Amino acid sequence: MDGFAAMEPLEGGWSGETFLAEAGGDRTVVRIFAGLRHSPEAAQVQEALLTLVRGLLPVPEVLEVRRADPAAGMPALLVTSFLPGTRGDLLLPTLDRAGLTRLGASCGRVAAALGGMPLLRRGRFADAELRVEPDDVDLPAYVETLELDLPGLPEVAEHAQALLDEESRTCLVHSDLNPKNLLVEPLTLEITGVLDWEHAHAGHPFTDLGNLLRFDREPAYLDAVLQAYAEVRGTPPARALELARAADLAALVELASRAGENPVATRAWERVRAIARTGDLHATE
Repeated sequence: MDGFAAMEPLEGGWSGETFLAEAGGDRTVVRIFAGLRHSPEAAQVQEALLTLVRGLLPVPEVLEVRRADPAAGMPALLVTSFLPGTRGDLLLPTLDRAGLTRLGASCGRVAAALGGMPLLRRGRFADAELRVEPDDVDLPAYVETLELDLPGLPEVAEHAQALLDEESRTCLVHSDLNPKNLLVEPLTLEITGVLDWEHAHAGHPFTDLGNLLRFDREPAYLDAVLQAYAEVRGTPPARALELARAADLAALVELASRAGENPVATRAWERVRAIARTGDLHATE
């Protein structure tokens, strides 16, 4: 592509649409918005989101946005600065208890910051002005549409929805906040980058916390995440964890419905099956 001397896919994720580019000795990240799964405004929405949170969270600087040119067969592009750091999912397995505690605290503060960015209504961002198209999911009805054939799951969904209804506030939700999308300074274990805002929306304030704790449940890490969240947002850890599990159920069952497509979806199926069998939102097997 014009202006980029060399491009190579960035590791992590399943879309194959994010590349590391080098030109004139400078490194940038190029996100390509190809295919029907992206709205025509997807690149502009992400630019607006990164501009909105910059200074509140460590996010890359937007350098360029190119609109799609269907006549020339060119997709939309978003070019951002390259941030330092190691992916959190690569660091987590290498950490001792003290390291897990420090990284957990860093991650918890990010989730808490997102949970404190208020919005008026829930839904998807439609354009560069971050106009919200209402889309508040009814969890039991959504679970029913997926037809997972797991006895006990509808009752769990009803219980989760009741918990979620106790919190009416709306905030900015990253919606893919997990260690894979967090860059970390390996020595200090501070977060240096929050990446991949493709699924961001206006939603429930415990959604990101649920995503963050979906699969990564080492006690030292989990406790540190919840404690850091409590220190910022004031929600007691046990209460926050219950709401987080409830808020994550919609994404978890959606992933489970695609079991076999990738390892994460298959792992989600095993988790949902355990939840349905036990009736416990915290179940793992």
